[in-house]
Amino acid sequence: MADMGTPEHVGIIMDGNGRWAKRRLLPRLAGHRAGMKRMLALLEHIYGCGVKCVTVFALSAENLSRPKDELDGLFALFREYFSTQTERLSEKGIRLRVIGDRGLIPADIVSLIKEGEEKTAKGERATLAIAIGYGGRQDIVAACNKAVRAGREVTLKSFAETLSTGGMPALDLLIRTGDEKRLSNFLLFEAAYAELIFSTKMFPDYTDGDFDEALKEYAARERRFGALHPADRT
Repeated sequence: MADMGTPEHVGIIMDGNGRWAKRRLLPRLAGHRAGMKRMLALLEHIYGCGVKCVTVFALSAENLSRPKDELDGLFALFREYFSTQTERLSEKGIRLRVIGDRGLIPADIVSLIKEGEEKTAKGERATLAIAIGYGGRQDIVAACNKAVRAGREVTLKSFAETLSTGGMPALDLLIRTGDEKRLSNFLLFEAAYAELIFSTKMFPDYTDGDFDEALKEYAARERRFGALHPADRT
């Protein structure tokens, strides 16, 4: 079980894969492949630190406007991942969830996702959520429409359960690589009180040690959730 200094739920925006490749005079897809390799290794380390849930931003709804050859390469990587990794997740007790609009991605990948989610459904060690074709604003609108169709008012708790992340722990820490400092439509509702850490490194260069430093910074922060800062208390 995670101690008081360890976040229960970590979100990661894996930014900078394309720029990493460009700096090395490689095609963008080489950067995406390097990013996937780095994520596979990083996840092992993250779960070893006691984190119970990780949500990674793999492909936003807005990313689907990118050139066809890049999207075809990304979809090929998704096919490879879901074909080769879900058995390993099951063996490690890690439950797979995929969030986002599945109508935006190829049907064969949707089938692989369903198979992976079913295969890992009994995982109790930790959860891996992968955001594909995902947008935070779109997810909020979809949750609102569900509430409207149900004809009921919502509370903060019931609304959170209606989102695609429903049932997952509250987001504690959000890390973005790639030297950008914005949320880019990722987990907007969930990030309301998350601690934000931005790294200048491109994601393929983001190391286990960098994550350890992020954990140290997280542990050093005081999470007040709207309460007074100690210096302001009388």
